[in-house]
Amino acid sequence: MRRRLIAANWKMHLGRVEEALAFVRGIRHLLSRVEDVELVLCPPFTVLSALAEVLRPSPIALGAQNMHWEERGAHTGEISPTMLAGVCRYVILGHSERRATGGASEGDAAVGRKVHAALPHGLVPIVCVGESAEGKEAGETHDFVGGQVQAALAGLTPEQVAACVIAYEPVWAIGSGRSATPAEANRTAGLTVRGTIAETFGEDAARAVRVLYGGSVGPDNIAAFMAMPEIDGALVGGASLGPEFVKLVRRAAAVP
Repeated sequence: MRRRLIAANWKMHLGRVEEALAFVRGIRHLLSRVEDVELVLCPPFTVLSALAEVLRPSPIALGAQNMHWEERGAHTGEISPTMLAGVCRYVILGHSERRATGGASEGDAAVGRKVHAALPHGLVPIVCVGESAEGKEAGETHDFVGGQVQAALAGLTPEQVAACVIAYEPVWAIGSGRSATPAEANRTAGLTVRGTIAETFGEDAARAVRVLYGGSVGPDNIAAFMAMPEIDGALVGGASLGPEFVKLVRRAAAVP
């Protein structure tokens, strides 16, 4: 059985230590009895260490929002896997907001390098994939998303692939208030993401990897996505920044 996962991507919010601590202390006890869903908070780098201390005795894990593939070197402003190891359990890689502005350093090949760099340090990659509105209208979702999955996982063993998380986030849905339908997301998660993995790494890896949906996910629609057999959770943006996040998590956990 794949354990469900809700990951909160705070993006460039709650980046001051005092506000991040206040928020986490406010929701931590409210989520302490949620046992059927794994929770991950992905805050800005500036508050990771402070939150690690507060969350250490709790089951809530931490994730980073990005990572460079080199362990050290002349990469001004970057964060290496060795800096995250021991502080985080997860790291988001290839988010479309970074792919859109990062050029080659955030392209498919770079995302693959980051995945390879994360795993030896005990970091679980949350690899983001997703098509644009133009790609969707052109019927290119399967080929485009499948290509992103292949590039991110190329060269891994089936066991390493099984340990990764794939977040299907259609670019046209992120922050737009318009989400994919649960049936659309389920089809892409199963046919495209798991199907692509099965072709290269085998059915066991395809069935073991967790696939999340992201893109305008909130308390009102999370249950419908969690009810889909190919979807194992969500990567949540704006809805993770306030009290509604507690409602979202509880509703996700209540789905049989």
